[in-house]
Amino acid sequence: MRTSTVIKALLAATAVAPMLCLAESNVQTGAGALTATAHVDFQITIPKFVFLRIGTGTGTLAGAWANLATVDQITWAPTPAQVGTGVLAGAGGDLGTGTETAVVYANGNGNVTLSCTTTGALNDGAGDTISYSTITTTAAVLTSGTALPVCPLADGTTNSVVVPAVAKIVARDAKWAYTYSNATVPPAGTYGGGGAGNTGAGRVTYTAAIP
Repeated sequence: MRTSTVIKALLAATAVAPMLCLAESNVQTGAGALTATAHVDFQITIPKFVFLRIGTGTGTLAGAWANLATVDQITWAPTPAQVGTGVLAGAGGDLGTGTETAVVYANGNGNVTLSCTTTGALNDGAGDTISYSTITTTAAVLTSGTALPVCPLADGTTNSVVVPAVAKIVARDAKWAYTYSNATVPPAGTYGGGGAGNTGAGRVTYTAAIP
């Protein structure tokens, strides 16, 4: 009988033991003023991230960031009378008239390097080219504050611009408007195009990098 009682007591103690690991308790006794203390530890882990949106996409400076594979195309199709007569706004872009939403958000404890890469001048597949230097990107304020700076396009190279962090955070956006200088008369043809096969070297790759 006594053995059974001891076993029951041990089982009861074992059942309570895991609960002792979950929190701290403290008991003080005495006739005078008493103080009992207990502690709780807290920890918050924030993931390091960088978000980049150029054109159609999901996410703004307010959040709701997500991956979206849509690639916009900016186009120009001047009439014969317009060719070579001066600057033309583009067509397309998520904001229309050749204008794209541009957003960079990062918490990497440093500046963001925003770069743009092309594989060469726009070409028509017949040996004729139009330089990316004829396409100008102009930034304007989208929401508030200072507009996200543009990355200037060039043929077959990578250009970059540094977006400075404020209190270790980069949160900038802009409306990027693309225009074509249209200062010369090129041979007839379709230059660029892009797509998955990068037809006519028409695709620009934008990259946001953090340390």
